Amino acid sequence: MHDQLHLTTTWVGILSLIIFIVGYYFIATEDKYHINKAKPALLAGTGIFMLIGLYYSLNGLDGHVLESEVEHLIVEIAGIFFFLLVAMTYIEAMIDRGVFSALRYNLVSKGYSYKKLFWVTGLLAFFISPVADNLTTALILSTVLLTIDKDNKAFLVPGAINIVVAANAGGAWSPFGDITTLMVWVAEKGSFTEFLFLFPAAILGWGITAFLLSRFVPEGKPHFNAEEKKVQIAEGGKQIIGLFALTIALAVLSHQVMHLPAMWGMMFGLALLKMYVYKINRGPSETQLNAFSWIAKIENDTLLFFFGILAAVGGLHFLGFLEYFTALYSQFGATAVNI
Repeated sequence: MHDQLHLTTTWVGILSLIIFIVGYYFIATEDKYHINKAKPALLAGTGIFMLIGLYYSLNGLDGHVLESEVEHLIVEIAGIFFFLLVAMTYIEAMIDRGVFSALRYNLVSKGYSYKKLFWVTGLLAFFISPVADNLTTALILSTVLLTIDKDNKAFLVPGAINIVVAANAGGAWSPFGDITTLMVWVAEKGSFTEFLFLFPAAILGWGITAFLLSRFVPEGKPHFNAEEKKVQIAEGGKQIIGLFALTIALAVLSHQVMHLPAMWGMMFGLALLKMYVYKINRGPSETQLNAFSWIAKIENDTLLFFFGILAAVGGLHFLGFLEYFTALYSQFGATAVNI
């Protein structure tokens, strides 16, 4: 905890908690109110610290404590922010180069049955999410699923659920698979190798769920038009896949070996991507790529959502609310509290 007053029972603590709860409600019901979840998250995260700043000012408290906490929080958020920025840019680059369109064509053209497609897309989600994050993986492969047979709900419903479960399970055994695991890794609460020990539990959890879901997948296989033009990865696509793998490796090396933030390796990987694009554009090929257009296409609202949530949780931590959860874990143990 900080060298400061415990503020959970003060007006700023109570009001901040109310703001967090209301904000979380609107995040959870974004479809009902048609409000992007980044808006309430950003309002709650920034608003809580504005209230804390006002409280410190009105009561003549030492502002250096608050300033130090905010600076530390900004560094943590920036590390995650830039990490996700690079990862999402690479995903957009691969979409632009037709990597996932080629994947969809290859799946359908092989004449796989619905059941085989169900298992293949699940396996892909499980093993792609550890590097591409679970949200992005679920969105991309769900889109692939829709293009396979958008009118067959008996296939789409269990298939989409399977992809979401597989992406979340796959993201659990990698620091890059989920925003939560990334935060734990960046904060040095767990090493890269420690996450790998979660692999057996992750694949078992997905496997059991997938087996139960597979019982609802219909027989037969989707229609494939033999006259459909073969979809191939565009120029530079395979090299970009390789650069993305190298970038992930650089992030791990930066964090584990070089004692640098993981995002430093990611940003270096972004620099390599931009230099590769420069090489293609200056070469004899007629292909012209724009790396900045990929950055422009990323979901900025997702990044702002993470900023807001992390700021809000940081504010509650500063006020002392998270100490209650620490006490619960100490009193009853992690397993009982998680259940």
